[in-house]
Amino acid sequence: MANLKEIRVRIGSVQGTKQITSAMKMVSAAKLRKAQDTIIQMRPYAKKLQQILFDLTSSLDSTQDNVYGTNREVKKVLIVAIASNKGLCGGFNANVAKQVIQMLDDKYQSLGRDHVDILAIGKKASDLLTAKGVAVKQTKHDLLDNITYDQVQRLAMGIMDAFTSGAYDEVRLVYNQFRNAASQDLVQEQYLPVLPPKKDRFSDSHSDYILEPSKEYIIEKLIPKTLKVQLYKAFLDSVASEHGARMTAMHKATDNAAELIKSLQLEYNKARQASITKEILEIVGGAEALKG
Repeated sequence: MANLKEIRVRIGSVQGTKQITSAMKMVSAAKLRKAQDTIIQMRPYAKKLQQILFDLTSSLDSTQDNVYGTNREVKKVLIVAIASNKGLCGGFNANVAKQVIQMLDDKYQSLGRDHVDILAIGKKASDLLTAKGVAVKQTKHDLLDNITYDQVQRLAMGIMDAFTSGAYDEVRLVYNQFRNAASQDLVQEQYLPVLPPKKDRFSDSHSDYILEPSKEYIIEKLIPKTLKVQLYKAFLDSVASEHGARMTAMHKATDNAAELIKSLQLEYNKARQASITKEILEIVGGAEALKG
């Protein structure tokens, strides 16, 4: 059994850790509230914009009128992995890295890793992928410091230009989609090419719009706008998920620290009781020896 001084030092250390995790939990909760409000307000707009886009593109005669919908043979792929620059958020970053590796080993195994480029958004994603032997083509860590629509739209335009120039035949996003403070859904979705959803007789999609000046002109302006909004929404989803994951992780860490403190205090009390008992026995033994 450890001596009393060692147990006191451990209790003090764990109490310090508990204070830190509790403070980080409160900070994450405050940031989550703002991030959650932002993504909740963003979703209806993004969903409606995408619905209008799908309604219009589904009525085009061919994808030739849509440079962002060219469905060609996949020879080169870009995976945009959105994570975070910081840790202490459970499996938030590790799940993104695992999903990317799974895609490389399954979906794009026949293509080969040399034909799949990784754009890592977030230092942790880059570090985890590199540690697993995955080459990261490009990183954009600074975007997460202060996310703005202008910054994200410039990134989206660069990706769109790379697709239309033929540098990539397919672009996919991997990120955590915010569900609530305690849970996030890891998603991987196709970003480019933009293809209309499959229609069936139960589909309620309709395209009875009055279009001015023309459908082609509107689509030409609408598709880039929708792609920029889609990428921006992915960033907002990821940020809200990060704060939720960190708040949950710090809440669990605080609870674990409290349980550990209780255990150490019990161990301390037992050690102290044993020490007192030993001292009493020594005094009694000494008294008996004097009597003899």
